[in-house]
Amino acid sequence: MPYRAPVEDFAFLFDHVVGLDAVRQTDRFEDASEDVTRAILEEAGKMTNDVLAPLQRAGDQTPAKLENGVVRTSPGFADGFKAVAEGGWIGMSADPEFGGMGLPMTLTTAVNEMMSGACLSLQLAPLMSQGQIEALEHHASDAIKELYLPKLISGEWTGTMNLTEPQAGSDVGALATKAEDNGDGTYAISGQKVYITWGDNDFGGNICHLVLARLPGAPAGTKGISLFLVPKYLPNDDGSLGNANSLKVVSLEHKLGIHGSPTCVMQYDKATGWLVGPEQGGMAAMFTMMNNARLGVGGQGIGIAEAAYQHALAYALDRKQGKTSRPDGTGTIVDHADVRRMLMTMKAETFAARAIALCCAKAIDMTNATGQAEWKARAAFLTPIAKAFGTDTGMAVAEMGVQVHGGMGFIEETGAAQHYRDARITTIYEGTTGIQAADLVGRKLLRDGGEVIYELIKQARTDLMQINPGESDALKVICTNVSTSLDRLSGATDWILEAGTQDPRRPYA
Repeated sequence: MPYRAPVEDFAFLFDHVVGLDAVRQTDRFEDASEDVTRAILEEAGKMTNDVLAPLQRAGDQTPAKLENGVVRTSPGFADGFKAVAEGGWIGMSADPEFGGMGLPMTLTTAVNEMMSGACLSLQLAPLMSQGQIEALEHHASDAIKELYLPKLISGEWTGTMNLTEPQAGSDVGALATKAEDNGDGTYAISGQKVYITWGDNDFGGNICHLVLARLPGAPAGTKGISLFLVPKYLPNDDGSLGNANSLKVVSLEHKLGIHGSPTCVMQYDKATGWLVGPEQGGMAAMFTMMNNARLGVGGQGIGIAEAAYQHALAYALDRKQGKTSRPDGTGTIVDHADVRRMLMTMKAETFAARAIALCCAKAIDMTNATGQAEWKARAAFLTPIAKAFGTDTGMAVAEMGVQVHGGMGFIEETGAAQHYRDARITTIYEGTTGIQAADLVGRKLLRDGGEVIYELIKQARTDLMQINPGESDALKVICTNVSTSLDRLSGATDWILEAGTQDPRRPYA
């Protein structure tokens, strides 16, 4: 079943749900007209449908491998990444000063979801570069920006994020990687990092690693961490590649899913690196990349959900089994009420998750365009929700897709199981679902006293009051259910805030 990018769904959400016009009316994004937006969606859709989607099964069946210290990527992945890079899709929201398009993050989020639905394993490569680009734009020196950003934006070089160590997973502050000042503006980085997505490849001219490490005398925990840019090859002043750096890929992980994405164990032995941001400011700089990636990973879950839904729908329209609800008993399994229920649930959940992710991206755009604190707060509030709900939706919809296939869903040849396996990591990396919940409760709800969520509830009630169900019993039921849900959400928020004042630990339960 070939993947088809849901271009019409994105266009509908932009115009009727998300309100992209507010973004277009800002000076920063005034060029992102409706015509431009439509053209970009359609061109991205063609690229994902025709170039990336055919690589989905190849990546799963012929995983990346490590040969004599060299990572060999899955068949066709080099050409696929080239198409992404040449189309300008990596630098869609990047600064035009360095070769980016300067487009809204809302549009980038839509294109990233399309790429995820087409081939998640490959989409991870541009996603990592996008996160690094944003981190360098905000925190790097002018010299680093001028040298690295044009190469990353063009796709000539690729980027990674190095946080995790064998003893330091979600507890990043437990890391042991060391950095020593070389006295010439560079640092010697030593340590081992694990779970490094696209830690190496055979098509990027240079792989640029953002590495968290601790300088001598720095305090324990996250407060003592600094961030360093450590390239695979040391660049010359003119941007050409010089000598190999003192780092290597030790091994590749053998994973449940996303087989086409090389997940590396990286070893740094006094590798040369450059400080990004101030000393002991590593977590603040890295969180810029992580928040970018969290929204992106939420989109990955939604992309998988879309692909799983399309796959299941095509199968249900073709598979004949049992007497159906048609008067003559003929038809396919889509005529069974339970199958229709599953397909409708898959479609609805995917659509809702997509709307949340795009609303989060819009809040980011409005923050960048206006600098208004309320938009910044909304973007921060929606990020853990977009990540957690998007990835939970990917898991649930992919699982339901296997169920629609019945026994054939358990057979690898149908491809339904790959969606299920690939989706599983999305609820774990870039902060587990539990960490997103803790972030939502601790950093977002308790810290601002519920100001953002109460405003969202207020807006939802206002929108609800403007709906006239008329004679539609179905719409009356929907309005009643939404109103009841808002009451429950408000009540849950009240409880969290009250419990938090009594004991800050209680809401985390």
